[in-house]
Amino acid sequence: MADFLQTVLNGLSLGSVYALFALGYTLVFSILGMINFAHGPVFALGAYLTYGLLGSRFGFNGILANAQLPFSLPFPLAVILSGVLCGLVGLGIEWGAFRPLRKAGSEPLLGVVSSLGVAVILVNLIQYLVGAEVYTLPSGIYGQIPAAINFGSTTSPLLIRTSQLVIFIVSVLLLITLTLWISGTRMGKAMQAVAEDEITAKLLGINPDWFISLTFFISSFLAAVAGSLVAASVSITGPQFGLSFGLKGLAVIVLGGLGSIPGTMLAGIFLGLVESFVPSELSGFRDAVGFSLLFLVLILRPQGLMGRKLVEKV
Repeated sequence: MADFLQTVLNGLSLGSVYALFALGYTLVFSILGMINFAHGPVFALGAYLTYGLLGSRFGFNGILANAQLPFSLPFPLAVILSGVLCGLVGLGIEWGAFRPLRKAGSEPLLGVVSSLGVAVILVNLIQYLVGAEVYTLPSGIYGQIPAAINFGSTTSPLLIRTSQLVIFIVSVLLLITLTLWISGTRMGKAMQAVAEDEITAKLLGINPDWFISLTFFISSFLAAVAGSLVAASVSITGPQFGLSFGLKGLAVIVLGGLGSIPGTMLAGIFLGLVESFVPSELSGFRDAVGFSLLFLVLILRPQGLMGRKLVEKV
């Protein structure tokens, strides 16, 4: 029983990160109807920024070899500041890669190709600055909290890693906060209006460009927070750190239903649980299991778990 609960908790922790990361994809898709492939590299950039803001020294490769900030921030502040900085990067991506094409009335596919170009640039820029080494966040970032907490008994321990618990709590709080903000505030409703019909929103006095920029900022902020939490739990494996999560994020938004925030949350948790129950002997096939599940769901329900079925107008 303890092993089962441990697996469930592992799946909830992993799935909450998938949902948090994929939510950034969903926000941009709901507004522009296209995928921002630069989202994965922003995820990695957030992890690197948090590492540097903690006062850690970078390695021996890259232009920032042996570089270290003269100060160090507590982990929560480092994550928040990293998220804000990546949010500004997201604004730059929208202004430089998406807005000119949108203003020119280009096909949506060109925006996707443009975001792929930005993704390649960001990955190579990260490698140029800090190299391709593996970086591990310093120990003790959670203060006096032990590395693992026992929620069971001495005879039947149920150890939960602190990093997993933090990932789950922070991810759920951010997901709930964003959902309530979108559904219960004037700005959130204005964002929904832009997503529904940009021209009508403009006629109602809403500035679509402002809300599109805000969407990119929030999306990149969420990616950076997710990247920082994952880096604290495992490590930063290199500039391509965010690419695998980028693929999982795409699977999550398709599985949940394109543009559906509740669907993204449900699909992220679901995929995390499924992967956690794959036996350790088959750990190398976890990605295959996840994507096989995606194919099965799309065959049975092409619009995803909570997506709306498209109605063809005659």
